Amino acid sequence: MNYRIKKNTSESAYLQLYRYLVKDIVKGVYPYGSKLPSKRVIAEETGVSVITAMHAFNLLCEEGYAESRQRSGIFVTYKGEDFFTAGKNEPSVTVDEYFEEDSSNIKKSVRTESNTTSEQGRVKTSISYSVLTKTMRRVMLDYGEKILVKSPNHGCPELRNELCRYLARSRGIAVKPNQVVIGSGAEYLYGLIVQLLGTDRVYGIESPAYHVIEEVYSAMGAKCDRLTMGPEGIVTDELQRTKATILHVTPFNSYPTGISAGVSKKMEYLRWAKQRCGILIEDNYDSELTVSRKAEEPLFSMDREAEVIYLNTFSRTVSPSMRIGYMILPDRLSEIFDKKLGFYSCTVPIFDQYVMAELLRSGDFERHINRIRRQRRKALNQ
Repeated sequence: MNYRIKKNTSESAYLQLYRYLVKDIVKGVYPYGSKLPSKRVIAEETGVSVITAMHAFNLLCEEGYAESRQRSGIFVTYKGEDFFTAGKNEPSVTVDEYFEEDSSNIKKSVRTESNTTSEQGRVKTSISYSVLTKTMRRVMLDYGEKILVKSPNHGCPELRNELCRYLARSRGIAVKPNQVVIGSGAEYLYGLIVQLLGTDRVYGIESPAYHVIEEVYSAMGAKCDRLTMGPEGIVTDELQRTKATILHVTPFNSYPTGISAGVSKKMEYLRWAKQRCGILIEDNYDSELTVSRKAEEPLFSMDREAEVIYLNTFSRTVSPSMRIGYMILPDRLSEIFDKKLGFYSCTVPIFDQYVMAELLRSGDFERHINRIRRQRRKALNQ
């Protein structure tokens, strides 16, 4: 074990050891399912204390690279495909990118948090308090008085740029920052969509569906047509019957039915939109929390000829108090939006936007998502 722990440095010994272990895990030196050397062996070979080795192991387990099995040891749980990339077996943030930060900024609490939020055994989806507060402190130090400046109308460039990078590596969605609009949650964005597309068209919505969707559309003056759901999404007869030219769908885990559309149904939605010169509104509020090892393929990136507005929010994956949502507009609609609605001020405080941008840039957001996905798979197998 050729790990050289430096003593004359400000970086803690356990963080140095943690770095080495992560690099070897990602490279495959310690493949998935393999047992790591014991803390006593590592302590002897690297010259650190057993307690230092234990701290490094605890951090590995907290970050989802390994897990501790009682009376058996520490086993690798990292798989390349778990780290939510569009490519194969590539970590969402490379090892070098992850560790390019100053070590004082990547220290994390080694306290193990509960995996559930209730007696029902649901996996907790909010990001850890320690990660969030660490990120907030970093933003205040790095951005200074910029956190007091008013946000640009579409959202700050830092967040829109990071979103583009994140969507490219995690979803295969290639977009430009000018296509991204930041808003305070999905409901606010629903209202912008009606103002963008107009009230003289029929909006097709899933039935049953999240009731706020219809309430917002109706409040804005739009006519809604409820389309009955089948086992894989809106039934074909309903798609053919409706006079709608705008279709709001939740392809993954539609609320409250929990129905997810398969590839065939997604292709049917796309054909429907092209045949009617219509527009799809893809509401992907829960897709990042899939238990599948492969990320759900979004409608937005499946067919370039179909016009799809992509919607998502961080309220579920970061915290309900973080009212940050975003929509991705096709190029044509992006230009129309700028002309019709470009005057709207962004409704998300600039500080919150900087925090979210930093969570994406540092990789903390994706590591959080990957932990939840593994915990959900584990809960399902129990």
